Amino acid sequence: MGLFGKLKGALKKTTDLLRTDVRDLFKAGEILDEPKLQEFEKRLLLSDMGFAAAQEIVTEVREKHGGRTVDVEAIWNTVKEKLRALLKGDEDVRYDSGNPVSPLNLQSDGPTVILVSGVNGVGKTTSIAKLANLIQKSGKSVLLAAGDTFRAAAVEQLTMWSERLGCEIVTKPAGTDPASVAYTGCDVGVEKGVDVIIIDTAGRLQTHQNLMDELHKIYRVISKRIPGAPHEALLVLDATTGQNGLSQAKHFSEAVECSGLVLAKLDGSAKGGVAIAIRQTMGIPVKYVGLGEQIDDLEVFDPDNFVDALIDKEA
Repeated sequence: MGLFGKLKGALKKTTDLLRTDVRDLFKAGEILDEPKLQEFEKRLLLSDMGFAAAQEIVTEVREKHGGRTVDVEAIWNTVKEKLRALLKGDEDVRYDSGNPVSPLNLQSDGPTVILVSGVNGVGKTTSIAKLANLIQKSGKSVLLAAGDTFRAAAVEQLTMWSERLGCEIVTKPAGTDPASVAYTGCDVGVEKGVDVIIIDTAGRLQTHQNLMDELHKIYRVISKRIPGAPHEALLVLDATTGQNGLSQAKHFSEAVECSGLVLAKLDGSAKGGVAIAIRQTMGIPVKYVGLGEQIDDLEVFDPDNFVDALIDKEA
């Protein structure tokens, strides 16, 4: 299955929801009136794209098609154009031979440091392994730093992935200050001349202020060791959490200035619209999407492909 096929499969639940809604609401030959538009807005909200985004989409549809005979294909195209604009924001997605290139802020001088955070159970460690694999495939060397020192299983899991991928890893005994692991990881990365350092952190709820303060300390320690670092602060979100992802994005950004999202478990969610909500509300772009369980099931986020897969014209 190609990338688009995988993405379409991952978004199937969200697509089915939207497709059914349009089929039910917009029937060829009928007039597109206000009650239909208001009902469409309610159903858009079920995909967790957020009130502001849903309102913008409906406003666009109203302006272009309201009071006219329903043309389902034309309505789809309007929705797609608006979704693309919302997902891209003010940034241009870079392409090479038709494929999106790495969205990471890679450094030409010295290592690129990537700090990865997220709440418990989002698939953070697996996402780190997938990201390391993707970076290595681009020809760059990777070092992992196992900063989740409170769970021995997390260190063991990341160590297993490092062995499988053939990349270096920095670990310390259970209970060690996570900021110390991050600092040492930066030290070793500089000493060995690796291209990318990926620092894992313990899963934490965004409402636990002491743990968010600890995360901010890790961020500060990294910046002291390597000026300008971390160059990326990626937040891993479980797509199935829907609107709770907005709260996570807000609190984690306050601690580490999130530069991008990794949207994991997209294949199990009917709430794929959360990517749109966070992009519009927080201005944080989705940089990668997890499309399955395998090591290669992480892809650079492409807004155009995402919208094409989300909006299936077979409605």
